[in-house]
Amino acid sequence: MRQGRIKTIHQWLQEGKLSCEELTEAFLRRMEQQKQLNAYITQTGELALSQARAVDGKRKEKRPLGLLEGVPMTLKDNISTRGVRTTCASKMLENYIPIYDAAVWERLQKEQAVLLGKSNLDEFAMGSSGETSYYGATRNPVRLSCVPGGSSSGTAAAVAANLAVYGLGSDTGGSIRQPASFCGIIGVKPTYGAVSRRGLIAHASGLDQIGPICATVEDAAIVLDAISFCDPQDSTSVQAVREPCVERLGKEISGLRFGVVQEYGRGTIPEVDQAMEEGAKILESLGAQRITIKIPALQCALPVYYILSCAQAASNLGRYDGVRFGHRASHYDSIPDLIGKSRGEGFGKEVKHRILLGTYVLSQEYYDAYYRKAQQLQKEIQKSFAQAFVQCDFLLSPTTSGTAYGIGEKEKCVDHYQTDICTVPANLAGLPAVSIPCGRDHTGLPIGMQLTGPKFSEPMLLQAAYCFEQYTDACYQTGKDWKESLWNMNL
Repeated sequence: MRQGRIKTIHQWLQEGKLSCEELTEAFLRRMEQQKQLNAYITQTGELALSQARAVDGKRKEKRPLGLLEGVPMTLKDNISTRGVRTTCASKMLENYIPIYDAAVWERLQKEQAVLLGKSNLDEFAMGSSGETSYYGATRNPVRLSCVPGGSSSGTAAAVAANLAVYGLGSDTGGSIRQPASFCGIIGVKPTYGAVSRRGLIAHASGLDQIGPICATVEDAAIVLDAISFCDPQDSTSVQAVREPCVERLGKEISGLRFGVVQEYGRGTIPEVDQAMEEGAKILESLGAQRITIKIPALQCALPVYYILSCAQAASNLGRYDGVRFGHRASHYDSIPDLIGKSRGEGFGKEVKHRILLGTYVLSQEYYDAYYRKAQQLQKEIQKSFAQAFVQCDFLLSPTTSGTAYGIGEKEKCVDHYQTDICTVPANLAGLPAVSIPCGRDHTGLPIGMQLTGPKFSEPMLLQAAYCFEQYTDACYQTGKDWKESLWNMNL
């Protein structure tokens, strides 16, 4: 049985095979060697080494370490970190240094995690490729000429390239799962409200959710358990009674029913279809029962998502005007001129596009025709999922309709938006979903399989994902010798 990275490193540290400072220095060296990936916007080497020395002090006193203590990790650069620059990959926030920590980073600091840096992303988390960052596109470590997916591009690239043991990303319409699929690793979008959003710089407040990006399912379960809690300072945070995800790992899935939704298969490439069929057969061989399900409402999920998300984004980003927050233009003639120039200079093309679309659908003339109608259809999608879960325990689908494509290959916005067709329904319904590697295309690029479940069913989803992973030993991103590659980082 393959053990995750976190437990392996924990064992090394606990047994004294290496110090936390040595481990951290090795990761920092590797980050310098792999700069062509452009996975990080800000590196926090001094902070990381200081955190590592604190853990080593505890080790010298022979005190037991928690699973995440001393484990080097990364945060997507839209998660606030007190005293550390948080840019959202935008010129608008190029010099922003928060005065408070996000709730998830507060939790991980209590676990004495080691922060290697803030990872790259699509600007303000708006994008599906990692190409819209003000600091340049992130590259896919599986193939440098390809995109890593987005918007959590840098976090996925860092974990896949062994530039961090794990990372946290945010998922508004697939921004954790899609890059995890493209990079051949694990991505978990938790139930809306399961993880506090306090300190996450908002894209679409009704859809955003923080979650882990990891190399193995076991790692994802450990991290998710650590960051899941009810935060009284987040009005959307929910107190859910569920067992820890880690405790369900290794239990059989015999008797569970999984639904194959016909609407998810539209537009997927043949190799993805084949991988999904093989994945379904593996789940069946593990004792799960396949059920074919129709959810017609999913056909309108993509336009509903982009209407709602762009409207919420236009509202959230209205505060960045050069007067209250964000980049301020150097030359202007009046306050309206200041605002126009500041926003024109501070935001990139994709962000402007979505703000304009959101402003349009929120306008008095079109509000009922677009925004209100999208809200009504969102409720229909939520009802359809509830009906589906009467018939099955979780749903099986592709994470994306294809594999990673070349940087600069998709020029039209609509082409990028189509890659989200399988991921946005979970956000619209507030459901948990997991992406796990399930194969490769004929060129060697990873294919991701998505498991979606009812609210707060993360333990069951990760149980099924773990069984699948152990059966296939699907460690695509670094091969099965990642331990050796870690030891060879000049420790």
